[in-house]
Amino acid sequence: MSNPPAPRILQAMAGAPQGGAENFFVRLAGGLARAGVEQKIVIRRNPERAAALRAEGIEPVELPFGAWFDFTTSPTLLRLVRDWRPAVVLTWMNRATRAMPPGPFVHAARMGGYYDLKYYRRCHQLIGNTQDIVDHIVRGGWPPERAHYLPNFVDDRPADPVRRTDLGTADDAPVLLAAGRLHRNKAFDVLLAALARLPRATLWLAGEGPERDALTRQAADLGVAARVRFLGWRDDVAALCGAADIFVCPSRHEPLGNVVLEAWARGLPMVAASSQGPAGLIEDGRTGLLVPIDDAEALAAAIDRVLEDPALARDLARAGRAQHDAHFSEAAVVGRYIEFFQQVAA
Repeated sequence: MSNPPAPRILQAMAGAPQGGAENFFVRLAGGLARAGVEQKIVIRRNPERAAALRAEGIEPVELPFGAWFDFTTSPTLLRLVRDWRPAVVLTWMNRATRAMPPGPFVHAARMGGYYDLKYYRRCHQLIGNTQDIVDHIVRGGWPPERAHYLPNFVDDRPADPVRRTDLGTADDAPVLLAAGRLHRNKAFDVLLAALARLPRATLWLAGEGPERDALTRQAADLGVAARVRFLGWRDDVAALCGAADIFVCPSRHEPLGNVVLEAWARGLPMVAASSQGPAGLIEDGRTGLLVPIDDAEALAAAIDRVLEDPALARDLARAGRAQHDAHFSEAAVVGRYIEFFQQVAA
């Protein structure tokens, strides 16, 4: 017996200009479109995100999602759910969830962090993108049968590697790649301290954020500034992966760890601090190496171990890729979302 078709859905995202959840929102919308799901996409006004969605063949509805004196968002959402009649509405994070009016649909919200459940009281179903977030939802009093684990996927389409020389890096230098917002939670200060213990390695750091100046000063103080490339926000992480040797995630706090999936998808060995997301994804010694949080010495030792043992590097990369293909590919994750929509709409 064939599965029922996916129900009509509406998705709403009112997130920041940049971020992991925001990027995954675009990827999931595109993946659902490729799978033939009929959907309406609503976003907070953002030219870059709108362009990314249009590149996926999706024309978004753009709204202010403001606070005071926003007289557009609420009536437009009301009209959309009345006229378009979705079976399921999926809102992303707090702002879009609060803004969505009630209606004759199943309201699901996706939580990419340990958010306060008070913003989600009007929802019928909640999604966590890690099992630990689902456990947080249930500990907060949410019914377990209405809390669902649905993981992320990353873009695993082939990409030509960047040229190392374009980033001022010698072809024979071991290259460490890290990516994320330059925020204290990401612990890039620990990674710089580890780099000081790895005199041959170069670090490519893709991201921007409030810690940029502090990290630049720290690199100078540690004497590693000549071996660090602050790359800013990049939309070619796949190309960076193609030219790097190891992906490193030193985060103190990391609910998911999209970078783990990115490394696995691109066949890079992963070294990570054992924060929530990476520790939940990585099997230490098989699909990556885990080290204690805030331990620069242990982080440096794990990186050095991978650099000095090509067989280990290959084994970690292969096992990570196999884990990605089995559980975190676009086909696997989109299939799980469609099953979820069918289940809750029924």
